[in-house]
Amino acid sequence: MKLNSFYSRKLHSLLGVIPLGLFLVEHMLTNYEAFSAGKEGFIEQVVWLNSLPLVLFLEIFGIWLPLLYHGVYGLYIAFQAKHNVNNYGYVRNHMFMWQRITGVITLIFVVWHFSDTRLQVALGNIGHEDLAAHMHNTLSSPIWFALYIVGIIAASFHFSNGMWSFLVSWGITVGPRAQRVSSYIWMGVFVILSVLFVLALTAFTDESFAFSTLESVQNQLG
Repeated sequence: MKLNSFYSRKLHSLLGVIPLGLFLVEHMLTNYEAFSAGKEGFIEQVVWLNSLPLVLFLEIFGIWLPLLYHGVYGLYIAFQAKHNVNNYGYVRNHMFMWQRITGVITLIFVVWHFSDTRLQVALGNIGHEDLAAHMHNTLSSPIWFALYIVGIIAASFHFSNGMWSFLVSWGITVGPRAQRVSSYIWMGVFVILSVLFVLALTAFTDESFAFSTLESVQNQLG
């Protein structure tokens, strides 16, 4: 039983980095296009990603199945966790606790975000070229904007702090000094990811994102 638990946790840890961690970074870069390149740059990036060969296969086996396992098993870990200051130290014990809390928040946020965007595209309710306007309409609400802020900060922390734990559990950062340096690095990554995601969110609130591509062309033609 302990052996099965060991390998289950190792798989859970590995999937959090590859592919889910890579997907989070890619998703951040795609959304940051809204801030750095505007509406057209964002739509171009989304259309390009969805034109990749075997994109549905990549999404199912590279994102959604790993996410299902990581999320469900992560919930099991979160509700089985015992917080022990003596074992983890004051700061690390709090990081351990927040890793579990942000994991639950991130899972809820990702499921909702998926159902509101990618699933709507798959059902034919909106097109890829309409995602910018759809995000604008959603984020124009202060409540939804605030919830998105909570979601992206939780996801950024969960990934960054999870990377610290991954390096420790896989025997990459062994000594106290290596773990301390790793902590500084990954908290820096957390800040960078959060800032770039927030900048992307603020870009979507701009009025230039208010119309779909078709509506923009119709407005230009009068």
